[in-house]
Amino acid sequence: MARLPRHPPKFNIQCSNRRRNGHSPVSTILPMDDVFDGALRRQSPLIVDGSMATELERQGVDTASALWSATALVDSPRIIRDVHRAYFEAGANIAITDSYQANVPAFEKLGLSGKQSRRLIAVAAEEAIAAREEYRRAHTDDETADRPLVVAGSVGPYGAFLADGSEYTGDYALSDAEYRDFHRPRMQALADAGVDLFAFETMPNIGEVRALVGLLNDEFAGTQAWVSFSLQDAGHLCDGTPLKKAVAELDGNPQIAAIGVNCVPPETVSPAVHIIRRATSKPIIAYPNNGDVYHPGTKTWTPNPGGLDIARLASEWFAEGATIIGGCCRTTPDDIRRVASALRDVSYQGMETGRTNQPR
Repeated sequence: MARLPRHPPKFNIQCSNRRRNGHSPVSTILPMDDVFDGALRRQSPLIVDGSMATELERQGVDTASALWSATALVDSPRIIRDVHRAYFEAGANIAITDSYQANVPAFEKLGLSGKQSRRLIAVAAEEAIAAREEYRRAHTDDETADRPLVVAGSVGPYGAFLADGSEYTGDYALSDAEYRDFHRPRMQALADAGVDLFAFETMPNIGEVRALVGLLNDEFAGTQAWVSFSLQDAGHLCDGTPLKKAVAELDGNPQIAAIGVNCVPPETVSPAVHIIRRATSKPIIAYPNNGDVYHPGTKTWTPNPGGLDIARLASEWFAEGATIIGGCCRTTPDDIRRVASALRDVSYQGMETGRTNQPR
């Protein structure tokens, strides 16, 4: 039996509970229009953190398993908190919980019960929240004390559970009810633990996105999510769905806080953001990988010597219309520090000239 971590400290977070459709009460943290609207009026662009797995590996956590970075939830939750804290210190406004590949079926394969599995998912949220609280306490007297800090509950695709690289192909299909049943326990655990919104990320399959958004609307009313797609090229989801069509389906939904792309090569971001901007007035989020090549069979990466520098490109993405920018796989706190610095300079120049990229 895997060893469960001790419960992290509790924090006083406002939430409201209700019961819908016979399922457990659902917690909400912020009013629907407050997550990014208010944050972007205080700071634009907002900075997303970088890779969790890369930093865990650097600190000795073996992520070469079906659980990937979620392995640390079982044995090393304190390291997760330290990684989140490092990204806050680097300038990130948004921490994405270590729950991308954490789901009840995956933990049950280890012999854990459903209750224990949901507890581990909650730990992912609690460690990110604890890191935010630690950062706030350490910076009460400096100029960064009041900057927006958001905790997003990562909801990875069903393809991540398959652990065969399917999140980069979209080559799987469940019914709407099956998708909902798969994602519901994780979303419930994250909401109850106090995340500010969900991150529906690396989404390659439009059927799964529709099911997730339906679940959000039906059972998590009052809670927001962003949707970021995994792409086969700048204009298409991995399953072949035109990006413009996928974005347009989400544009009118008030529970979708932002739309964008993640874990795509850096060179794909600008043309993708250009397409997204034409299909939505919502904030656009973009956090690519560092350009290295992933091999699903061995769960390894091949460095790409010709990969583009995300810090150098970040201002270009901002100019195209992205207002929430960061990094995904293989990026580090140093990368995010350079992204934050580059975008701080661009944002300051915009304030000086009166041209700031605020959400429409």
